[in-house]
Amino acid sequence: MPTFGWVLPYPSRRSPVLADNVVATSQPLAAQAGLAMLRRGGNAVDAALAAAITLTVVEPTGNGLGSDAFALVWDGRTLHGLNASGRSPAGLDPERFLGRESMPLWGWDAVTVPGAVSAWTALSQRFGALEFAALFEPAVAYAAGGFPVSPLVAAAWAAEASARRDQPEVTAALLPGGRPPRPGQRFALADQARTLRAIAESHGERFYRGDVAERIAAHAATSGAALSAEDLDAHRADWVQPLALAYRGVTVHELPPNSQGLAALIALGILQRLPAEHPVDSADALHTRIEATKLALADVYHHVADPAAMKTTPEALLDGGHLSRRAGTVDPVRAIDPGHGLPHRGGTVYVAAADAEGTMVSFIQSSFHGFGAGVVVPGTGISLSNRGAGFSTVPGHPNQVTPGKRPFHTTMPGFVRVGQRALCAFGVMGAALQPQGHVQVLTRVVEHGQNPQAAVDAPRWRLEGGLDVAFEPGHDPAVVAELARRGHRVVPARGMGGFGGAQIVWRLEHGWLGASDPRKDGQAVGF
Repeated sequence: MPTFGWVLPYPSRRSPVLADNVVATSQPLAAQAGLAMLRRGGNAVDAALAAAITLTVVEPTGNGLGSDAFALVWDGRTLHGLNASGRSPAGLDPERFLGRESMPLWGWDAVTVPGAVSAWTALSQRFGALEFAALFEPAVAYAAGGFPVSPLVAAAWAAEASARRDQPEVTAALLPGGRPPRPGQRFALADQARTLRAIAESHGERFYRGDVAERIAAHAATSGAALSAEDLDAHRADWVQPLALAYRGVTVHELPPNSQGLAALIALGILQRLPAEHPVDSADALHTRIEATKLALADVYHHVADPAAMKTTPEALLDGGHLSRRAGTVDPVRAIDPGHGLPHRGGTVYVAAADAEGTMVSFIQSSFHGFGAGVVVPGTGISLSNRGAGFSTVPGHPNQVTPGKRPFHTTMPGFVRVGQRALCAFGVMGAALQPQGHVQVLTRVVEHGQNPQAAVDAPRWRLEGGLDVAFEPGHDPAVVAELARRGHRVVPARGMGGFGGAQIVWRLEHGWLGASDPRKDGQAVGF
């Protein structure tokens, strides 16, 4: 089992939390909601779900009832994968997008079937210990009675407000008086509270096949959109086999496409074939990680799509020969541009949880861009995601937009085993940053023996396309200058939150370690 130290060398507001039961997520009220389920006799799945459901209320800038979700669950013996992302409407006309450089970012053309509710029901039914309705109690209480908006969520809300002033449905539902809530201001979501109760009472049935589904479909019809009641009724979450890569003594797991988790495994596979003796924050270490990740992203953006449309397999991209060939293209002293592109950055939430019985959950939920497509179903509090923006408009591309298809998805929960034991559930929110963040956080712990909290605190870099790389403040200026000398084009970071937010639960000899990112409002909690 990898060992790590207890030195925390980077500026941070956080310390690791050590306990027998742990929840880590990006908003404190959601973390406490998960912990409350564990105290009531629930397990890590119950805790993760309660936190995720609460996050739709207390962090609506990253997710909502119209989100998609993915999960990895360790039941004490086996790792299970769940893909609860939605498909494009069956009645979508793909001809409308021919000749466009990219998919629309806003409006009904960017909407896919919401999948998060199906994840909640599937996970609770298969693994939960508590009644489904109990998981909704904290979220309903905050939605109906209000909650004080946390500082970084308020900042993200303000950023969304400036971009959404011409979206009347968002303004009416989430910007009362045309302005975002201030830090500490109490905010309630009465419409969402009613919808949450409907989901809780019906185990999700009303969302996909009842009165809530009818309201979604009716709003689509009134708006001239393709999404229909039949699309909602046809949606199912799928249990899938997680991908695996052996990496320096551990096994790293990601979900298969349409998730981009494959990119992290490709990058780690390339790195395993390159020298690893460089100091953790040196130019050599950062250079090889940047170059390996660029190659991985180039592979993924070319090949990954709905599995039914892919022209190659994940196994082929993880083949040792392919990884060795890719590693052979890495110049140790010169940056290259493998021609990768980057999708838009977005908003996502992530929960890691583990309990004293050994159950462990890695769960991620996202609307893609903050409040999603700018479409809010009247009277429901449902902000529909804009995941359809992840489709390609290039004819013949595996990810080309077509009806009834899952788009390329940036969200990706991570998991690590050592031998036959679960070791770590982790995620790094932040759209295209996610595989980059997985690589950066994992290599710090597994290769360099850093404490998981230190790995989360450490300054990050972010690929911006081509040779462009943004470096978070905290990097040694001399290291950044050396990377520029090697051909990396150093650019300013764009927008707030550009370096993501990580949450980790890591197995100790006795109990768990929880680590939470200081870039978010959240926390790791436990008992």
